[in-house]
Amino acid sequence: MEIFKQTNFDFLGKKWPFILLSLALTAAGLISLAIKGGPRYGIDFTGGALMDVNFIKRPPADEIRAALHKRVAGEIEVQEVSNSQEVLISTGTRSAQQSDQALQATRDDMVATLNAEFNPNSGGKLDINTAGHIALADRLRDPLAKAGAGLSDDQLQQLAGAITSYRDTPPRSGLIRNLDELSAVPGVKPAVLNVIKQECFPGTFNIRSFEFVGPKIGADLRQQAINVVLIALAAMLVYIAFRFEWIYGVAAVIAVFHDTIITIGLFSLFNKQIDLTVIAALLTLVGYSMNDTIVTFDRIRENLRMQMRGSFSEIVNKSINQTLSRTVLTSGLTFLTALSLYLFGGQVLSGFSFALVVGIIVGTYSSIFIASPILIFWQNIAEGRKRRKPGPAVVDNRSRSTAKPVKAVNPAKAASK
Repeated sequence: MEIFKQTNFDFLGKKWPFILLSLALTAAGLISLAIKGGPRYGIDFTGGALMDVNFIKRPPADEIRAALHKRVAGEIEVQEVSNSQEVLISTGTRSAQQSDQALQATRDDMVATLNAEFNPNSGGKLDINTAGHIALADRLRDPLAKAGAGLSDDQLQQLAGAITSYRDTPPRSGLIRNLDELSAVPGVKPAVLNVIKQECFPGTFNIRSFEFVGPKIGADLRQQAINVVLIALAAMLVYIAFRFEWIYGVAAVIAVFHDTIITIGLFSLFNKQIDLTVIAALLTLVGYSMNDTIVTFDRIRENLRMQMRGSFSEIVNKSINQTLSRTVLTSGLTFLTALSLYLFGGQVLSGFSFALVVGIIVGTYSSIFIASPILIFWQNIAEGRKRRKPGPAVVDNRSRSTAKPVKAVNPAKAASK
């Protein structure tokens, strides 16, 4: 399918605005990284805890942050998840000296602080919205026996598992608002429900997930992520140099490196975290941008083999026009998908989708306005060297061997004449 036919846009004539834009974005990103001391890594790379908390009625983020600062040391970030009552609470540190035990203690302090701040009237009861099925079974064992509704250990574990499963199943999503709801759970008879009401209470929040990464593991993951990106670029350079020419590989790798640097710089400018999902997005963009560049390079090579008339610049420009429909269709549809993911994917996928949106835009124009001009620049240098190189002296030996000898003239005879 071609949406553009027989186009003849002068792309290379408009290259300088895009080159200047790339230089400006690169400089701004590098300056931001230098001022901030490098990228803002997530807990995947620095070590820390990430807790996903779902509230019945979400308190303001500043209130949650202020409460946690009372007992939890270090950096604390609270991000509200749009279109829900969830918040993402993260604690991280740039210090590699923080131990895994300290981070685990931080997790316990976070839970205790949230309970003290938002469940102040528990009366010593067990929060049924945060308790696991083992803790719930242990809390109910003796009271059920005293109430004459004693259960065997297997029956008690099944009952506790049924209650927590009911709690975690949509539409409740971890939150029981009224204990009377539990009457719908199999095995919860009136006598059992009365004991549950005596020993438990429905808290105002539920911890949906908790992630914990030690600082040593985070440092290893960060180094591995850097190595993966560099190895991918090196492998692509070798492959393209083998399939085309080495200058094609250099141009493609420079364009992809340009895309990566600008994307990371924009993450720094917008103060966004870089975690493992962002690294996955960057690797996706490396492959995507490289593929887009290779399609253009392959058309250039085909046109050169067909000995198309015109200068090298004209052939490159013609090749870009010939692949324009493919570029617009592929990049446009991919961009719409990534943009939808960014707008509606939620806070968890924000970094991943932001990297895709930015990378697709930058990667598309770099294939045209960055990689192709590098080829032309190198071609001009090569042609200039050929013109400056002096040619070898040609000696006409044939004329020297066949020329007739010239007779000497007697000066006396010449004078008498």
